Amino acid sequence: MSFVHLHTHSHYSLLDGLTKIKDLVKEAARLEMPALALTDHGNLYGAIEFYKQAKNEGVKPIIGVEAYVASRSLHDREPGVDERRYHLTLLAENEEGYHNLIELVTVSHLEGFYYKPRVDKELLRKHARGVIALSGCFSGEIPRTLFRNDFPAAEKLVEEYKEIFGKDNFFIETSHHPGIPNHDEIQKALRELSAKTKTPLVATQDSHYLKPDDASAQDILLAVQTNTKLDDEDRLTMKADDFSFRPPLEMREFFKDWPGAAENTLEIAKRVNLTIPMGILQLPYFEVPSGFTPESYLEKLCLERLEKRYPNPSPDTKKRLEYELGVIKKTGFSTYFLIVQDLVNWAKRAEIVVGPGRGSAAGSLASYVLGITNVDPIKYNLFFERFMNPDRISPPDFDLDFADTRRNEVLEYVQQKYGRDKVAQIITFGTMAARAAIRDAGRALGMSYGFCDQLAKLIPFNPTQGMKEGWLEHCLKEIEELKTRYQSDPEAKRLLDAALKLEGVARHASVHACGVVMTKEPLKNIVPLQYATSQGEAGSKEEVIVTQYEMRAVEDLGLLKVDFLGLKNLTIIENTLKLVKERHGVELDLPEIEPNDSKVFKTLEEGKTVGVFQLEGQGMTRYLKELRPTNLEDIIAMISLYRPGPMELIPSYIKRKHGREQVTYLHPKLEPILKNTYGIAVYQEQMMQIARDLAGFTLAEADTLRKAIGKKIKSLLAEQKEKFVSRMIANKVEKSIARKLGELLEPFARYGFNRSHAASYARVAFETAYLKTYWPLEFMASLMNSDEKDIDRLSFLMKEAKELEIEVKPPELNTSYDGFAPEESPSGPAIRFGLRAIKNVGSNVVRAIIKERSENGIFTNLEDFLGRIPYLDLNKKSLEALIKSGATDYLGERAALLDNIELLLRHHRESNKQRNGAQDSLFGESASGFQPSLAMKEVPPASPEEKLGWEKELLGLFISGHPLEKFREVLSRQKLNIKLIKSFKAGSPVIVGGIIEEFKKVLTRNNQPMLFLKLADFTDSIEAVVFPRLLSANGGVFQPDACVVLKGSISIRGGNPSIICDEARKLGEKTSPVRSSSEATLDAEIA
Repeated sequence: MSFVHLHTHSHYSLLDGLTKIKDLVKEAARLEMPALALTDHGNLYGAIEFYKQAKNEGVKPIIGVEAYVASRSLHDREPGVDERRYHLTLLAENEEGYHNLIELVTVSHLEGFYYKPRVDKELLRKHARGVIALSGCFSGEIPRTLFRNDFPAAEKLVEEYKEIFGKDNFFIETSHHPGIPNHDEIQKALRELSAKTKTPLVATQDSHYLKPDDASAQDILLAVQTNTKLDDEDRLTMKADDFSFRPPLEMREFFKDWPGAAENTLEIAKRVNLTIPMGILQLPYFEVPSGFTPESYLEKLCLERLEKRYPNPSPDTKKRLEYELGVIKKTGFSTYFLIVQDLVNWAKRAEIVVGPGRGSAAGSLASYVLGITNVDPIKYNLFFERFMNPDRISPPDFDLDFADTRRNEVLEYVQQKYGRDKVAQIITFGTMAARAAIRDAGRALGMSYGFCDQLAKLIPFNPTQGMKEGWLEHCLKEIEELKTRYQSDPEAKRLLDAALKLEGVARHASVHACGVVMTKEPLKNIVPLQYATSQGEAGSKEEVIVTQYEMRAVEDLGLLKVDFLGLKNLTIIENTLKLVKERHGVELDLPEIEPNDSKVFKTLEEGKTVGVFQLEGQGMTRYLKELRPTNLEDIIAMISLYRPGPMELIPSYIKRKHGREQVTYLHPKLEPILKNTYGIAVYQEQMMQIARDLAGFTLAEADTLRKAIGKKIKSLLAEQKEKFVSRMIANKVEKSIARKLGELLEPFARYGFNRSHAASYARVAFETAYLKTYWPLEFMASLMNSDEKDIDRLSFLMKEAKELEIEVKPPELNTSYDGFAPEESPSGPAIRFGLRAIKNVGSNVVRAIIKERSENGIFTNLEDFLGRIPYLDLNKKSLEALIKSGATDYLGERAALLDNIELLLRHHRESNKQRNGAQDSLFGESASGFQPSLAMKEVPPASPEEKLGWEKELLGLFISGHPLEKFREVLSRQKLNIKLIKSFKAGSPVIVGGIIEEFKKVLTRNNQPMLFLKLADFTDSIEAVVFPRLLSANGGVFQPDACVVLKGSISIRGGNPSIICDEARKLGEKTSPVRSSSEATLDAEIA
């Protein structure tokens, strides 16, 4: 006899349910259950994934939700009263019921959220049709009423719910969880209530995890949710009973004496008849001029704009456009192209920098002439079929890049044009990655941070492609040190076993970085909606409406999804262009600049890649210097090759470009295909071209081959390989050559790159390099503004500015603006620190200073400044910060100003009173009288060390100097520096000097303190680990901003080098006799 689970939670019951949907459905299929319901807490996150998975496994999907019912109105939010809510299990019987669930869930989030998303009975009445309701778990309103021994009230509730849902659509839910207090009494009362009210019973299992041995992992999950530890007595837990996914026989046994309870699960399942349409494209309405269809209007726009892109288009170009328009028309995507070109061209008119393309869209000539992309597909030999395959109809994927600070403007435009109820951003779920799972589980288990951190750092950061789930299990097999710890240390095994079960579990919901969905009818009729927190302007947080269905589910439903990605590099370009126009009156049109400027390529050859899109980084820079690029093709190739796998081909590419390695071709027809990459197959498009030219494939067939290669499904790959080889042989290619080319398919799957994407990004790389070459001052200022909150990055950019002979100056009242600003000074080009970078100086005082200065001139002296800034804008904290940061150095010495700060504040207050009409003042002057000079007491000036300390405190950086500067000469004489030792092998002995930039003290398993610190010198920075014994012996050495010498050895975990410290002392401090000659030499020099 079978059974159907009607009350089941997945990991989309966030930090409450543990089971992933595919595991849940596979288990139901294994147990031969005819159907299964998914009822997550207050949401429908997993509904479409569940629906598809269940259909694939031959299990009838029942879409449901465990709703929260408000004790009063869903709009009531009285503290201490409206936290009370009840659980109610709701199932969609048919399509109407499914849409009612969507409405209920949407309203519960958008209107009823108070601690949890709540509905109320008034809302249930409006949206009850097609919904089957179960009375809920022990947190339901009826069980709770019975718990209070109020049987008459429970009877009334049953009748009320039957009146809401209909007498045939309401069931009294009973479950077998004897570990719950008062379980037997409530179960008995539910049975009596069923008999007395003639309401059918239905058996459920409040399943939160799959197997009984998952209970401990689910308990850890609850501890993560509540930020508690397992040994905390007063915490949320479900360990009192078994909440696993029990087999049908067990459920039948539990409820054998309950009339109809188990059978009714099957009856409900039979009644459910829901089909969710999949894959039927639902495009928004785009208004075209009278007399046009979307197809004819798209054709008109393309033909008009063709002349702009190609003043004298060739017959081949016209033919290709005609072909593309035919495919677009045939596949029904004309409206899609119209919508995208409209929003992109609006953004350009609004002077928002738009990227030249992303993904395969650059392969479309129609996209290029419409202005959606800015890479010529004819010139760069890009394929339309890579973007739209006429043999396999699926929506083209437009990924659009905008300046990240203005992405919201584009979103606002789209919402205004198509309706706010028809446009929304898309939800995404943060899942527990391997490292996070270890740390979260360790925290819940009460293990020390240091112990958990050591284990977590054994896991490499970047999972192998396609292995984000199961990465920890893979590492346990492949990483020897992790395997040893797991096998030899019981505590490590306990932690890793828990982390294995948590890995991949959804942790929180947020806003997808780029996904936007657009529909013809209101979204709430199609998908459930909710609020999620998004990153707003200037780092602020804002609540935005998102779909509860994630990106794949939205696409499965046939909804139009466009990716609006905010790209920081485009903001840097936009801000640089503005500065160039403001300062020099030059209006640059970057998209029109041909990427053939030798000076720009010289910049890359010289390794000046900091801030250059996609080309920054030590490894890439080294290769570019060796390559000596001369054209955009080189950049396209480097972006494609500089990845795990194809990176090993870079040396050959460089040698062949410079004639140091012979270029050969297996077949003459390969030369025109591979000539630009010197005989090396780099791009997916090259494999498509080989299939076309040597095997007689159409480009549509070649794209199918590409997809087969990419999916890495052995049977599909073997089938396509056989077709590829046989067609080449039939096309008179020698068998041996055909077979060799066939053998290349599989390795090519590991590294073949999308040329359209690489060409688009190479264009942005060229544009950023162009700005750095010709407008370095404005470019570096924009770059620093984009990274102003990242102190490490800012420090790095200051070094780069120095390399470019650009001085970075501290903030100053008369010359600083809110952000970093370029300026010319007698000593040469400079970038001035912005006032908003000073900690404790609020935006109000920054605005007040800049406004007053621009309207009434510079501040000539201290009295002038204090007298002109409004009293409400300048307080003690902000004045102290301005002084310490050096912004007031031209007005007076820092120590003197700080020591007299109370006098300055009184003067400021009195000056404001006089300006506002006060008659008497502290200084005895009338309202119109002259302000006397401030009589400040004299104090010794601040030392250079004090000034540097204040700068680090308020700016996060040293500006006027550096504590290491006095040791520069001795450090420069050393053979070792941090940049060099980061390339050493594990176990290598090192002695290196530097400054402690940051450190974290943690406790070991034995509750002993240890340190993780960051050591920096003039070349780089590195993490260092100080264990308890050294810390207790030399604790005074380890202080913030201390200049120290560390002796130890290199450790490499997860690809990241660090120093394991054995000895430490302050730089310049004499040491006791040393024990090795190498150390003696270094110590002698540094000391």
